[in-house]
Amino acid sequence: MKGLFKSKPRTPIELVRQTRDLLIYIDRDANIRESKREEKVAELGKCIRELKSILYGSSEAEPVPEACAQLTQEFFREDTFRLLVICLPKLNLEARKDATQIVANLQRQQVHSRLIASEYLENNKDLMDILISGYENADMALHYGSMLRECIRHQVVARYVLESEHLKKFFDFIQLPNFDIAADAAATFKELLTRHKSTVAEFLSKNYDWFFTKYNSKLLESNNYITRRQAVKLLGDMLLDRSNSVVMTRYVSSRDNLRILMNLLRESSKSIQMEAFHIFKLFAANQHKPPDIVNILVANKSKLLRLLADLKTDKEDEQFEADKAQVMQEIDALEPKDQP
Repeated sequence: MKGLFKSKPRTPIELVRQTRDLLIYIDRDANIRESKREEKVAELGKCIRELKSILYGSSEAEPVPEACAQLTQEFFREDTFRLLVICLPKLNLEARKDATQIVANLQRQQVHSRLIASEYLENNKDLMDILISGYENADMALHYGSMLRECIRHQVVARYVLESEHLKKFFDFIQLPNFDIAADAAATFKELLTRHKSTVAEFLSKNYDWFFTKYNSKLLESNNYITRRQAVKLLGDMLLDRSNSVVMTRYVSSRDNLRILMNLLRESSKSIQMEAFHIFKLFAANQHKPPDIVNILVANKSKLLRLLADLKTDKEDEQFEADKAQVMQEIDALEPKDQP
């Protein structure tokens, strides 16, 4: 007889509404009994797990596009997304993990050929403030950081973060003593500066002075080896991207930048040396070198040629050898220039 009274499975819309009701309850009712709170948190965890299985499917079934579309539409319709972000610290660890995966999936869901997550976030950019501040909370950093990277998939969100004061915080987040959080912040920073080419090029052009002053002093000249290694790799990715050609030309015309790169070339770490070489070759290849750049290279000619001659890759790399020969030839041919 028991099987006759099985409850009917909830529709995606009903499930989102119940999730929203539970989130509101947990968010607002500060004075509820501990036992009652635990009961509601457990119920919420179950709802979140069910939402995840609709979006991702299960071992038995693939996700159903219509159900995913209904869930997505309802999730953004009455701010369940906002509630989930705000209430994340009140959930247990398993529910946080599931919620993080739900947020990731929702960024990609199309409803009537529209990415409604992008439209929603365009009108709710302040949610990024909450996600970024998560790096200051050890318990929340990795969950909020993962959500933030997914939201940055939308150009409008990336632009907001790049143009906000929050960007400056990443120079400190990347050097936090907690390795996992620092690495997560570095991954987000890289995503911000490489994903949307036109937005990044515009940002770097407008903010060149403060950005590279900070980048050089805080990251490239950091005492932390991992920070330096990540920073020189990311700098190479940025400068070698065609969309940043104007910024690259400006960067390689600075004697201060050249000094930093020459120091990185002298590092004991092979990986830092190699990444520094890929940027240093831009200084050497610049056909319009300012006189002070030429004179620094001439003054250090013999040291640089010795250093480059000793620079070897672990595996045979014809392109690297050709680049190195070209750079050495450029430097060897330089003559001192009169300063204007």
